[in-house]
Amino acid sequence: MDKLCFLTPGIPYSTKGKKSIENGLKRIKEMGLDGMEIEYVRGVHLDYVRAKEYGQIAKELGLTLTAHAPYYINLYSNEKEKVTSSYNHILNTARMLDAMGGYSIVFHAAYYMGNKPVEVYPIVKERLKEIADIAKKEALKVWIRPELMGKKTQFGSLSEVLKLTKEIGCNIMPCIDFAHLHARYGKHNTYEEFAEVFEEIKNELGEEALEDMHIHVSGIKYSDKGEISHLNIRKSDFKIREFLKCLKDYNICGVLVCESPNIEGDTLLLKLIYESM
Repeated sequence: MDKLCFLTPGIPYSTKGKKSIENGLKRIKEMGLDGMEIEYVRGVHLDYVRAKEYGQIAKELGLTLTAHAPYYINLYSNEKEKVTSSYNHILNTARMLDAMGGYSIVFHAAYYMGNKPVEVYPIVKERLKEIADIAKKEALKVWIRPELMGKKTQFGSLSEVLKLTKEIGCNIMPCIDFAHLHARYGKHNTYEEFAEVFEEIKNELGEEALEDMHIHVSGIKYSDKGEISHLNIRKSDFKIREFLKCLKDYNICGVLVCESPNIEGDTLLLKLIYESM
């Protein structure tokens, strides 16, 4: 990627007519935004013909597509059916986005389920490596990204998602959710702290990783246990200008998806402030 693209998480509320992906993409173009993260959070219906149609519309409009895999994923489950289902959710999301000519998919990898993170990590790594190998054999040309998670019961700390990328490589990269990061640790909300994150990414994965970022951000309500709920940016403690200034200074490229409840409003707000800097 040669720039930072600002994407809505799903179809904008202000979409005219039927709330379809096609009409949503047209509305995104009208607003001057850069694309959409397609939300497969309730499940993936494999329809390659429709996927190619979405991809063609996005291409004609000059928009970028990403996708969010279903929520029902747990790569640490000890139930074979749930693990198989998790594989299918991730791979089917990647298959659909690949048919669209999209950029990357994100997913919530696992839960600790009362176990120590050090015990969970090797199992998640082994299973994600198998998924990465299948995607490679199928020649899927999208990044597969475990997301940094906001609850302390969830697998997906900053160090875990970076370590997975470093050790598996190939088509695996992290999705850095800065709202989740803030909620998980109760910090990472100043320019200096944002910069520390980008420095850690650069040190662990190389400077080129900053040119292929997939970022989530929003306001967030949290407790000492981590994330409670997403908030509109202006109703939160998120230091928006410091964050955007850091993105600009580090010349971050890739996609930024604003997961605020105010889907298009806050995404447009972020882009306008960013471009004014």
